[in-house]
Amino acid sequence: MAPSIIVLVVLLIILIFSFFVVKQQTAAIVQRFGKFQSVRQAGLQLKIPLIDKIAGRLSLRIQQLDVNVETKTKDDVFVRLKVSVQYVVLRDKIYDAFYRLDDPYQQITSYVFDTVRAEVPKLKLDDVFEKKDDIAIAIRRELEQSMNEYGYGIIKALVTDIDPDQEVKHAMNRINAAERQKIAAEYEGEADRIRIVAKATAEAESKRLQGRGIADQRREIARGLEESVNVLNQVGINSQEASALIVITQHYDTLQAVSENTRSNLILLPNNPSAASDMLTELTTSFAAVNKIDQMEREEDPSPKKE
Repeated sequence: MAPSIIVLVVLLIILIFSFFVVKQQTAAIVQRFGKFQSVRQAGLQLKIPLIDKIAGRLSLRIQQLDVNVETKTKDDVFVRLKVSVQYVVLRDKIYDAFYRLDDPYQQITSYVFDTVRAEVPKLKLDDVFEKKDDIAIAIRRELEQSMNEYGYGIIKALVTDIDPDQEVKHAMNRINAAERQKIAAEYEGEADRIRIVAKATAEAESKRLQGRGIADQRREIARGLEESVNVLNQVGINSQEASALIVITQHYDTLQAVSENTRSNLILLPNNPSAASDMLTELTTSFAAVNKIDQMEREEDPSPKKE
């Protein structure tokens, strides 16, 4: 009875070790007496106990390897690049991936170092930032040509980080800030120039209109005096007497207007009976000068003026 139980137990153990499970997206390598026998895919698999052995398992999922590389640019700036390589074991080359390459991580890292240190020294620091996609393409191209032979496919290569020396970054920030300040100063200067030109143009226009207004005012005064003299001539007063009368009247009207303001100080200078005549002579001279200026303005500006 005892030997039968032992035989059953041994058979049960052999049966148990005859089956094994391979997980999804995984491949198992089975060897027989140390020699490659087969590749087993996902599911329940059978092997000969004590003869067949699972030598190893390979993941068929996409994997990622991050490689940090330090190198020097064309303008002698040391920079650190982080390269992320996504790769996968090719299903039709599982044998090569398991047996031909001992350490795929080290192999990929070596190719990344070699490609980066061949490409980056050709570029200046600013160009490294602008052409990081070109660097990634060169890395992927180099890896595909080399790793496919060993059963690995390269899905993608990305330059995920570019980190220059800390002092270089500070210098770049200062250059950028100085450039922006220069642009701001140029805009501020242009704005000041526009304000100054606009103000000068406005002042010039104001002076021109003010001068024209004064000329028009004097012209109307002269016209009013002419009408007053004509009215007095009609009642038998000659032009000389009428002009003197108008001057005296305006003189006293002016005194009255000044005296209406209680805060003003009025100084009356001594005069004689001929003062009105002298004032008339001065006014006549002034009016003649105004008329001459007005005539010159009309000659310079022949366009008709609206009154």
